[in-house]
Amino acid sequence: MTLLVLVAVVGLCIGSFLNVVIHRLPRMLEQGWRTQCAELSGETAQPAARYNLLVPRSQCPACGHRIGALENIPVLSYLFLRGHCLACKAPISARYPIVELITAALTVAAILRFGATPAGIAASVFLWMLVALTFIDFDTQLLPDNLTLPLLWAGLFANLVGAVPSVTLRDAVIGAIAGYLLLWLIYWAFKLIRGKEGMGYGDFKLLAALGAWLGWQMLPLIVLLSSVVGAAIGISLVAFKGRDHQIPLAFGPYLAIAGAIALFFGKPLVALYLPG
Repeated sequence: MTLLVLVAVVGLCIGSFLNVVIHRLPRMLEQGWRTQCAELSGETAQPAARYNLLVPRSQCPACGHRIGALENIPVLSYLFLRGHCLACKAPISARYPIVELITAALTVAAILRFGATPAGIAASVFLWMLVALTFIDFDTQLLPDNLTLPLLWAGLFANLVGAVPSVTLRDAVIGAIAGYLLLWLIYWAFKLIRGKEGMGYGDFKLLAALGAWLGWQMLPLIVLLSSVVGAAIGISLVAFKGRDHQIPLAFGPYLAIAGAIALFFGKPLVALYLPG
């Protein structure tokens, strides 16, 4: 029990950091793109203020109040502040404690499933990356290479050192190749038939990363699960929130959710179509 409490606390702290990644990484990329565009056009780019995952300190977007250490305790600070800024009382998004709780729950689940072992640690890292990618893609319809490519290489490395049970390095390499090619082929088939893009290249890289972690055998299951989850959420948004069905939905979150399901429950499900 003590171990699980410690794991939950670590998960909450990681979730707090993931909130920073989710908020800042897209803005960091946008700042970099603007600088590159200015250089290519021959303009003199104005020096930008230092902005990364560590600098500047977190602050209220409404009034600029610097967030102190006691205001930054995962979940507890949100509850103590009653979801409002200490200085200006502007509402704080419930997204922050939700991400922290989801991350903590997934971390505990990973340790319960795989133990306090290299496999459990690897599974936790895998899930943390999926949480960050899920919320970034929901917000921006962007799956940054800064996350998808390290996730892919981390999956190959984890399988190289035997940190992923029942997946060989051969299965992982084939999974990475097949994952990318599968969505690449679907992308071009859709584009040739419909004359427009149906998904982004980030989706190819994310499925390749899932294949690198879980092996090629999981790919049909992941694609099926992501389609089912995506259809269910898409229909719900149209039915209950009146979302225009013509507005494209980010596909990355559904791949990430399917990848997490496959991590925990993939083996018995794969056995249904790959017996033995």
